[in-house]
Amino acid sequence: MTEDRLILLGRIVGLYGVQGWVRLESWTEPRMQIFSYQPWLLKTASAEREFRGSHGREQGKGIVAQLPGVADRDEAAAWIGAEIRVRRSVLPRPKQDEYYWVDLEGLAVVTVDGASLGTVSHLIATGANDVLFVVDGEKERLIPFVTGPFVKAVDFDARRIVVDWDPEF
Repeated sequence: MTEDRLILLGRIVGLYGVQGWVRLESWTEPRMQIFSYQPWLLKTASAEREFRGSHGREQGKGIVAQLPGVADRDEAAAWIGAEIRVRRSVLPRPKQDEYYWVDLEGLAVVTVDGASLGTVSHLIATGANDVLFVVDGEKERLIPFVTGPFVKAVDFDARRIVVDWDPEF
């Protein structure tokens, strides 16, 4: 795991008021947890900046935030569309048998018999469980990330996930 890797937590989607506040879309759970992870590294096509001490509140069905040093609506407008990222090192350690998706991305996937299935490209959420998207050249596999029946081990030291999965499937 690379502790300096940047993790996407949300984005700025609009303006709120005239004093430089912005509307956020947060992908943390609960969504207000986004304010616990600082500093924010905001990047647009034309600018990049680190913000320390951003704070906010729930407003209607959304979240609004004050970016330190941004005092008016015009300054805030420059950040619409910016992705909110933080360094991986600011996130808390996951609990036993819990994983951040970003830590699983790039790991090799092998069967219990040692057959290589590829590497984890990304994960997707479904109603029932999360799913590993595993790519091996042209072949793509969707493997349920369910510990026990399918996922037998996650070994960060060896950079691999062991699964009980038919290589032909």
